[in-house]
Amino acid sequence: MTVPRPSAADLRAAAEHFGFHLDADDQRDYLAAVTHTLRSYDVVDELYDDLCDHSAHQQPPDRVYRFPKPGDNPLGAWYVTADIASGATGPLSGRTVAIKDNIAVAGLPMMNGSRAVEGFVPSRDATVVQRLLAAGATIAGKSVCEDLCCSGSSFTSASGPVRNPWDPTRETGGSSSGSGALVAAGEVELALGGDQGGSVRIPAALCGIVGLKPTHGLVPYTGAFPIERTIDHLGPMTRTVADAALMLTVLAGPDGHDSRQPATISPFDYRSALTGDVTGLRVGILAEGFRWAGSRPGVDELVRSAAQRFTEIGCTVGEISVPWHRNMIHVFAVVFTDGATYQMLEGNGYGLGVDGLYDPELMAHFARQRVVKADQFASTIKAAALCGHYSRNTLGGKSYAKARNLLPHLRATYDRALDRYDVLVMPTVPGTANPLPEGSPQDVGLLPHASGKAVNTAPMDITGHPAISVPAGLVDGLPAGMMIVGKRFDDVTVLRVAAAFESLCGSFPAIAG
Repeated sequence: MTVPRPSAADLRAAAEHFGFHLDADDQRDYLAAVTHTLRSYDVVDELYDDLCDHSAHQQPPDRVYRFPKPGDNPLGAWYVTADIASGATGPLSGRTVAIKDNIAVAGLPMMNGSRAVEGFVPSRDATVVQRLLAAGATIAGKSVCEDLCCSGSSFTSASGPVRNPWDPTRETGGSSSGSGALVAAGEVELALGGDQGGSVRIPAALCGIVGLKPTHGLVPYTGAFPIERTIDHLGPMTRTVADAALMLTVLAGPDGHDSRQPATISPFDYRSALTGDVTGLRVGILAEGFRWAGSRPGVDELVRSAAQRFTEIGCTVGEISVPWHRNMIHVFAVVFTDGATYQMLEGNGYGLGVDGLYDPELMAHFARQRVVKADQFASTIKAAALCGHYSRNTLGGKSYAKARNLLPHLRATYDRALDRYDVLVMPTVPGTANPLPEGSPQDVGLLPHASGKAVNTAPMDITGHPAISVPAGLVDGLPAGMMIVGKRFDDVTVLRVAAAFESLCGSFPAIAG
């Protein structure tokens, strides 16, 4: 295959982009030099095509799926439905799972909530999908997610809003909106979510289920559409902590393709570690996680009361201050805005310069579609893109560099708190589900509805600490979540404490009827 050659106009545009001033002779000579270099691109295309000719995954497998009719999808939570099983017998045999639609399931359409991805069909399963199928799970379909996974609410998906099963006039939270709704409604037992700012834990809290963001790098991200590799996470969304632990056992461990992962992760049976004995563990109530501007007092009070109950099962409970927690949302905003603009948008999802398994077909598809469909992006994407482009071109990436250089200090502030306490607790979201707003996802006036929920969740995405949201109870009939945070790669303690709280409560609240 021969890659397209540039015209003289293409070269002039490239020169203008870099600030080069070329006379006519220079333009002619550089055009010849560029054309010569592109011969190597031709060779790479040929080598790649030859390799793929011998790959069983070159063409998407013929898997049956359907786009659900509105009457069969009252919450708007399914993107496509399916019934995919490997025939394997394992720990998830007989269990149904929904896959967030930023994660590749070969042969099933992927939209990632966005017109810019719509129409793409992956040719290979994501690593997490491979592991679920090998463990005996049945994939029931793809769950709707927000536009490029960039919203804490559930109204930005191009397929329409996702409704909360506790009250269909309200949001589920985002961006793993469909996964949260489907598990809460009992349409599936298990779901996969993705979390870059709270996108597993926010919908878990607002839908009254369990949502785990594992330690960064514990679960391979290979085959999921990235936002920014330093904050990309995948994790389970379930009805019980035991099921979250079971899914983590299946999902965790290096796959050899994801540069986010340390090579030293060993297999571990997280569910077997849920002994119920948490005697002597220290639970720290993080003071700065409460009383945010706009916090709902009933949620703060509920979570504080829930945390104090750990004394009933032999834990010690105290309060601790991490003053930096109040500033972490600003550090996150810089990392997310500049990083997503650079990698997800201008880098067509994957960016360049790191080891790993890329998806060149998805990158090319998105590169075309994001320009053609640009006006159809939700306002969350447009606002981030405009700010990120301005920042990177005006400041040269300086702010992103400063934010990343702050990270060792900021991570250490939590680590010091976790030296004093085994886990930290706070509200997952400082409120409950809001009514779904009226208007278009492109309406810039709706931006406040999509943000503001991540003040407690986003810090753990940039520090990498594991964090789980468990239902703390109901406030005016709507679920509220308690977030439990632990040391990096000590996910088992986070799960043990969460399971003990679940047992203490008897069970987590279920939707009436």
